[in-house]
Formats: sequence, C-alpha cells, structure tokens
Amino acid sequence: MASFLRSLRRRILTPDISETRLETRGFHVKNQKAKELLETVGEMFLTGYAYAAEARSPAEAEERLERIPRQFRGFAYEGAGMAFTILDAMPVGGGGGGKLAGFLAGRGNDHIYMVYVGVGWAMARLPRFLWPKSAEFDPLLLWLMHDGYGFHQAYFHTQRYVHEQFQAPGFPWPADDTRSYANRAIDQGIGRALWFIGGTDGDRVTSLIEKFPESRRSDLYGGAGLAATYAGGAQEDELRKFWQRAGDYRPQLAQGSAFAAEARIRAGLVVPHNEVAAQVFCGTTPDLAARICDETRPRGAVRGELPAYEVWRQRIADEFVSIGGVSP
Repeated sequence: MASFLRSLRRRILTPDISETRLETRGFHVKNQKAKELLETVGEMFLTGYAYAAEARSPAEAEERLERIPRQFRGFAYEGAGMAFTILDAMPVGGGGGGKLAGFLAGRGNDHIYMVYVGVGWAMARLPRFLWPKSAEFDPLLLWLMHDGYGFHQAYFHTQRYVHEQFQAPGFPWPADDTRSYANRAIDQGIGRALWFIGGTDGDRVTSLIEKFPESRRSDLYGGAGLAATYAGGAQEDELRKFWQRAGDYRPQLAQGSAFAAEARIRAGLVVPHNEVAAQVFCGTTPDLAARICDETRPRGAVRGELPAYEVWRQRIADEFVSIGGVSP
C-alpha cells in the first residue's frame, strides 16, 4: 500500500513532460541537436522531480539520481530540490517535513546550487504562506532561489516576463532589509531562461536581452552566461560570437560562466562543453574559474547596501577583468 501511495503521489505531483517541449513553450528552435538537448534537460529535471516525489527518503532518491548521465545529473538534482520543497510544504500526503534538509545533508550538498534553484521553482508554484523560511538556508546562496523563481516565470510565463519585461515592484522574501535586491536575482534567472527561450542561439538571446532596459542587462547576461556554460548547446564559434556581442557585459558573462564551472566541479560533473564555454567566456579552464569563485567568496558579513551574494558576483567579474579574461 505504501508503494502504491508513493507512486500515486509521483503521478499527482510531477508536472507533465509535454510542458518542456519547445513547441509547447513556443521557444526558438535553432536546430534539431539543440532542440533535443534542451528537451532532454527538461526531461531530466522532471525525472529528478519524480524520483524525489516517489522516494521513501532522500537517500533513496539519491541512489536513483546518481544513475542519471553526468551531463544531465545536475538538472535532476534541481528537480529533486523542487519536489522535496513541495513535499515539505504539503500539510497532508507529504510524508512529514525535513526532506529538503535531509537531502542537503547528503549528496544534495554537492549540488547545493542546483537544489537551491529548485527551491525557487517550488516557490513559484506554492502559495506564499507555504514558502520556506529564509533563515533555514545559507544567507549567501539563498538568492539562487530567486534565480530559480525567475527562470520558472520566464520559462512558463514568457510573454509577460520576457516580451513584456514584467517586474514586480517588490518581492516579499526574504523578510529582512536585503529584499530590495530580489528583483536583480530574479533577473539572473530570467537571463538563464533566455538561453532556453532563444534555443541556445546567441544572436536570438542577445536580441531578447537588448529589448530590456539597460539597467537590467548585466544580470540577464550573467544568467545567460551561466546557462550557456552549464547546459551547453552552442559550438565554440557561436559562443565567441555571443561573447563579442555582449560588449560591455562580458564581465557579467564571465561571472555567470564561472558560477556554472564551480557548480559542475563541486558536483564532479564537468563535461567537454563546460570547458569550451569557460575558455571562451572566462579565458581559462573550469578549474581556475571555480578557484576564482572560491577565492573571492565572502567569508563573513560585508559592508554596504548590497548583499554578500552580489558583492561576490562583482568580485568575480572584476577578477576576470583584471586577469584579462574578458578583454576584447
């Protein structure tokens, strides 16, 4: 009976895979190879979601997640992060709270960036009163949840968030004086989504970004650089053209790429396209890009109005400028 209930929970909770098809979403199709890549990413996200929704414990989900091919495993962990957040929020049928915390205490910690993004997906689907408490998360990294929220909204509500460039006047989370940064972090997620919406076509992505107000473009480029590096889908010459068109925003492109490199290296998931993108955007290897992220990471409180997360992003971008990695 317990197995039947878990299977039922999976079927009820897991989004329909048809929602990840490019035709369904109305996204640009560059070519068949890029289309298959992006749809596989969506499929692996939902596979990870389903594994978590059906699992008796986070450890059981981990066993299955570790069988996902290296290139796509991070997306499966992202989906699992969304599922465990939703299960923890369910008053009935969730199997008790603490699943996300248990997940992050295990193998999920190697994928903490992706899991946090998955929490943001869950927040986009849950009523506000069921959102997790910000105090439960790493205060430096919790902005990745806004990133996940922004990706979800741009991906599923493309007309409003991308073509109409909607931006809410305020975002009610976290409940402290740093929330004024929320829309910037959300824009970073929108920028990631633009890599999918543009079908990994750098020209199409650049055109989409250039329609946004100039004040939002740096965060959008940062997100796009992360997606182009982590997810892939473009050849070296295409990436170089995208980098060239980024112009003054190349430091942000490098910063996003470096974040992607660190996430891949932390999880042991580096694949060839990560190396190519890091070389194009950062002028270095994924290992060195990840090391720069680690060396510039704030170790405590920072002064000023910006949260430590944004100070970190700026330090990374500045470092690539100083070493010449983003010079013309």
